[in-house]
Amino acid sequence: MTDDTTFHHGSAVASAKPIIEMKNIEKHFGNIIALAGVSFDVRPGECHCLLGDNGAGKSTFIKTMSGVHKPTKGEITINGKAMDFSSPRDAMEAGIATVFQDLAMIPLMSVTRNFFMGREPTTGRGPFKRMDIKKMNEITVNAMREMGINLRGPDQAVGTLSGGERQTVAIARAVHFGAKVLILDEPTSALGVRQTSNVLATIDRVRKQGVGVVFISHNVRHALAVGDRFTVLNRGQTLGTAARGEITPEQLQDLMAGGQELAQLEGSLGGTV
Repeated sequence: MTDDTTFHHGSAVASAKPIIEMKNIEKHFGNIIALAGVSFDVRPGECHCLLGDNGAGKSTFIKTMSGVHKPTKGEITINGKAMDFSSPRDAMEAGIATVFQDLAMIPLMSVTRNFFMGREPTTGRGPFKRMDIKKMNEITVNAMREMGINLRGPDQAVGTLSGGERQTVAIARAVHFGAKVLILDEPTSALGVRQTSNVLATIDRVRKQGVGVVFISHNVRHALAVGDRFTVLNRGQTLGTAARGEITPEQLQDLMAGGQELAQLEGSLGGTV
C-alpha cells in the first residue's frame, strides 16, 4: 500500500472483455422508475466504483445485478452469454457474490463456521459422516492469511473481530467459493481510518486474483483510493463513466451531488440560487 493509500493497477485490465455487462437496465416498481436505462460492466481484475447519494438507485441496481430483482427491461450478460436470474442463488452459481453491509454473520460462532455457513466439507460416510473441522480450519486460516489477516485461532468468535476484519472474512469467503464478480455494498461506510485502509488493501488483493470488484459507495475518497473506473448514478440514471486519471475528486463529488443540475438551475434563475 502506498503512502497516499492509493492503489495503482495495471492497464491490462482496460483491454480485457467484461465478465458481466448490464445493458440499458430499467427497473419499475408500479409507477416508480427506480432505474431508467443503466449500463455498467466489470472486467476481470478491475475495481469499478458505482457512486451515488442515497436515493440514487444504488441498492436497486445491486439487487438487480445479484438476482434479487428481475429487470423490467434490459439485458444482463456474463462472458457474453445472456442471463435470466430468477433468484440470488442463480446469480451466485454464475459467480456473482454480494457482500452486504449487514454481512449476515453469527457473532458468537467461530470464524470457520461463519466462513463455510452451510457449505461445510464432510468426512466419513453414512452414520459416521461429520464435518471435517480440521480441513475447514486449515482453509479458513489460509484464506484469511492470503487477505492479510492472521487469526488468533480458527475457533475465534467472529464477534471478537473488528468491522474491517469481518468484511475481510465475508470477502475471503466469497472468493473461496468461486466469485468471479464481487459486489461490495458500502464496505467502508461504518469503519475508521485504519480499518478502511485494511479493507481497501483486501480489495486490491482480490483484484490481483482476477476477480472483478463492484465497489458501491458514496465516499469519493475511498473510491478514488482503489477504483479503476468510476460511474456516477443519479436518480436511476448513470451520468457517465470515467477511468482513473480522467476525473478529479471535485468533479466526481460535483456529479454525485447533482452539481450540474444546480448549475443549470442557477443559470435559469439568473444566479439567484
